[in-house]
Amino acid sequence: MARTTIHVCVTCKLADDPLEEQHGRAGARLHRAVAELAAERQAPVDIVAVECLSVCKRPVTVGFAAAGKWTYVYGDFPAEVSAETIVNGALLYADAPDGLIPWRQRPDMLKKGVISRSPPLAAPAASPSPLPEAAE
Repeated sequence: MARTTIHVCVTCKLADDPLEEQHGRAGARLHRAVAELAAERQAPVDIVAVECLSVCKRPVTVGFAAAGKWTYVYGDFPAEVSAETIVNGALLYADAPDGLIPWRQRPDMLKKGVISRSPPLAAPAASPSPLPEAAE
């Protein structure tokens, strides 16, 4: 089974965030919290910090990805209370063969926060298809 990757935008910031100066941007705080919880639980996920997921109007933003599965991007996560929802959601994603978590099983934050989903990448062809010969 392909490992699930959780991308966390570490540059996401919240307007008028009182914790930013002392503890860093909300995205960086969420990254730390998700990484700590995943390590504590020994969850079979990889936590990857990314510079930007280009969803600045809906911070804090994360994504779930794995080989052969749909990729999801979610937003609107409060930095201090979302780690458990994100790790639990990633485990549901890992259990779904195609990455499509059944709607009823999704935590509310994943239902409300979905921004996009992208289809799995197609496996590369063994060799390029020849171009059709021109008609004479």
